[in-house]
Amino acid sequence: MRLVMFVAAFAIVAGIWLAVAGSVPVMWALVIALAVSGVASYFVLNRQRERFAQRVDERARKAAAAFEALKAREDAD
Repeated sequence: MRLVMFVAAFAIVAGIWLAVAGSVPVMWALVIALAVSGVASYFVLNRQRERFAQRVDERARKAAAAFEALKAREDAD
C-alpha cells in the first residue's frame, strides 16, 4: 500500500510540476513525493497498522502462554 501511495504521490507531484513549469526535475519530484506519501500513509494506513499490531500481539501472547505451560509442565516433573 505504501508503494502505491508513493507512486500516486509521484505522479501527482510530477504532473503538477510539469503543468506549471514545463519540465520535471525527477530528483526533486521524488523527494517531495516521498515526503507527501510518508505523511499520507501515517494517517491513511493507521487502521491497517493497528490491526497488524493486534495480530502480532495476539500471537506473542499465545506463544508466551504456550512457553509458560511447557515450563510449568517441566517444573512439575
